[in-house]
Amino acid sequence: MTLTRLAHTIVLAEGWWRILIAFLAGASTTLALPPTDIWLLPFITFPILVWLVDGAAGRRFGGVLATAAVGWWFGFGYFLAGLYWVGHAFLVDAKTFGWLLPFAVVALPAGMAVYTAFGLALARLIWTRGAARVLALAVSLTLAEWLRGHLFSGFPWNAYGYALISPIWLAQGAALVGIWGLTFLAVAVYASPAVLADERADTRRPWLAPALSAAAIAALALYGAVRLERTPTSYVEDVRLRIMQPNLQQDEKFNYAQKQQVMSRYLALSDRPSGPQSPGLRGVTLLIWPESAFPFFLTREPDALAQIAALLPSETVLITGAIRAPETAVNAPVTRAYNSIYVIDHHGSILSVYDKVHLVPFGEYLPLQGLLERLGLMQLTKVRGGFIPGEQRRTQPAPGAPNFLPLVCYEIIFPGNAVPRSEHKGWLYRHVGRYFDWPSVTGSGERPGWLLNLTNDGWFGASAGPYQHFQQARIRAIEEGLPLVRAANSGISAVVDPLGRIVKSLPLGAEGVLDAPLPQPVAATLYARWGDALVGVVVAIAFLGVLVSRWRAPPA
Repeated sequence: MTLTRLAHTIVLAEGWWRILIAFLAGASTTLALPPTDIWLLPFITFPILVWLVDGAAGRRFGGVLATAAVGWWFGFGYFLAGLYWVGHAFLVDAKTFGWLLPFAVVALPAGMAVYTAFGLALARLIWTRGAARVLALAVSLTLAEWLRGHLFSGFPWNAYGYALISPIWLAQGAALVGIWGLTFLAVAVYASPAVLADERADTRRPWLAPALSAAAIAALALYGAVRLERTPTSYVEDVRLRIMQPNLQQDEKFNYAQKQQVMSRYLALSDRPSGPQSPGLRGVTLLIWPESAFPFFLTREPDALAQIAALLPSETVLITGAIRAPETAVNAPVTRAYNSIYVIDHHGSILSVYDKVHLVPFGEYLPLQGLLERLGLMQLTKVRGGFIPGEQRRTQPAPGAPNFLPLVCYEIIFPGNAVPRSEHKGWLYRHVGRYFDWPSVTGSGERPGWLLNLTNDGWFGASAGPYQHFQQARIRAIEEGLPLVRAANSGISAVVDPLGRIVKSLPLGAEGVLDAPLPQPVAATLYARWGDALVGVVVAIAFLGVLVSRWRAPPA
């Protein structure tokens, strides 16, 4: 079958056959994401999406509703295959939450697919003939994905740009335009082969769009290769990190009866030699434990703090996740809590505290919390009333090392929001951010020396979720030009340099310790200085180009 015949078959598809094509194309696109990383596959699936939009011409309301339906099914397939692992969390306490598993696994992708439906409907409104319609798709889907990452607290997981970052030399584009810029480029590049099937009357030079896409990929790869070659990894002097990955089962992690077993495991593992020449904790500057490490409130357990103090040499500081009780009477019952990070010295003293700002909906709080609790529902962490959000994201001191920016769990997936912006940076953040829940993450503007991501991906088992989470964390490092240190309960723990190169890591599902130096940051990247403003200009220019093309030629 020739490409033109295949395109005609898809354009003319009707009914359930059309729905099935859209769903399978969306689901197949997730193979470009971790852990499979088949980044060339969307060169097949996105042209199919273009042809499905072509097939809506002549339908009611200009084909907008039919195109929105295609977009929803494509998005539903994409998010169902890409987010299936969310269901693992409902099996941690199957007696309480197991009945919700099928609803959650379907409801989240269905909701996310609404954004794709919106993007396709918008694309149909500005659709035209020839190569310009590829730009129409890129503009519309980039806007839809940006909205998905910001509205209603945002969920930018698996933005389409992540398909274009598996080769690390392509991922360097994030330093220029961030993940939203890569999303625009990915959609435009991946969809461009659709033009090869056009009739000559519609496109005089059908090879031009794919050729320009190949040139864009080549230019991005060349930039990445040169950047990687000219920027070797350098390290902060006299800083040695040790990351402890306990690989605790979730039922142990939140069971107070396991208090001493958990502490004993942490203490023994933290001081374990990592190799024949390793002296254990001696010489370690920072010992790092993962998110919500304890099945108790650390500051209300003096014996636990005493054990930590006995563990730490005088030159070593512990950074650990922990659930923090609000400031109340010592014996008062705790109804709500913070998801926090403590910095603790060798005396067992708390040097600083960070409270997680961006909480996980349905995991750490419920939208319409009071109403849903009255209906008998609760979030996965079972904290009645939900966790309390922190007030502001800010850098934290790390004795013996540069200041760091703490990011708990999925806080690191938000591009542009991971690092506080100063008053002279990020016009978009100052003037538009207040409408998208950004003020809470605006800090003093002090640039940290490194990013610290503490997480507990043990909720999701040995699925694709932890791999996707780690990949998105690496992109934040590239976007900001900052090294990343990541401690995960069950993996993937790692030290990553500011160009996204993995210095050292521990695999998913393993118990162990990781000793590594701390990489130096590089100069603030273009994206770190300008945020999404540059992408906004590019998308606006592309939008105007589509309108000009539509004005010159009749709509498709």
